Amino acid sequence: MLLNAVIIILREVIEASLIISLFLAFSQIFNNSRVWLLTGLFLGVISAAIYAVNIGVVSQWFDGVGQEVINAGIQIIIYLVLLTFLIIAMRPDSPLNKSLLTAMMMIGVIFATVREGSEIIIYIHGFVTVPELFQSVLLGSAIGAGIGISIGVCIYYILLNMPINISIRAGYVLTVLLAGSMISQTVQQLTQADWVISQYPIWDTSTWISEHSISGQLLYAVIGYEATPTAVQVMAYLSALFIIILFSGYSWNHNQRLNK
Repeated sequence: MLLNAVIIILREVIEASLIISLFLAFSQIFNNSRVWLLTGLFLGVISAAIYAVNIGVVSQWFDGVGQEVINAGIQIIIYLVLLTFLIIAMRPDSPLNKSLLTAMMMIGVIFATVREGSEIIIYIHGFVTVPELFQSVLLGSAIGAGIGISIGVCIYYILLNMPINISIRAGYVLTVLLAGSMISQTVQQLTQADWVISQYPIWDTSTWISEHSISGQLLYAVIGYEATPTAVQVMAYLSALFIIILFSGYSWNHNQRLNK
């Protein structure tokens, strides 16, 4: 149970941790205020608690698949936030763009915290009435959260200690991959809700990297790793990457032309 708790909480914490670390690094690079982080975390934690408390009601929505549909909706919002963030980040010079950049970061933190925080609350609460397991779940949760936060902190300091051009490129690539991961997970959620037709997997890499291992969970968070993906999932993932690269690339090229 201890190891299960570590893996489960790590999976939930690491995505939010990576998103926050990337936003913080970009804030530092662009000399933006970081007040948005505290506001976003506060609103996110409150919203996550409300969502978790009402999960029984939410689950009954959409003919009993409300939780899956709402989670998919949150992941789509995070994808759109990351897309908008990158488009604006390619043209950060105007005061209006800086304000929009800050707004996107705060919204991203709120929804990432709601998505992952609610799952953590629901998971831990499920063991409150099982005293013989609760202590081990709490300990495993603390270890998993610690690993996830530590990875985010490491990414933050690695980006800040790189030459600025390399740091921006590395942050861009990580943000694009995280955005693709959001859409991959959205397809998973909608498949569970029977809103997307279930298909046979097109490959199986579980013998190489298990989804339940720490490395598997890290890859799941960063690139949406799935050992047995379906064709729909792969197409959605690639389409998400294409869209975000296309629009952010256009924004970058437009900005370069204006600065010539």
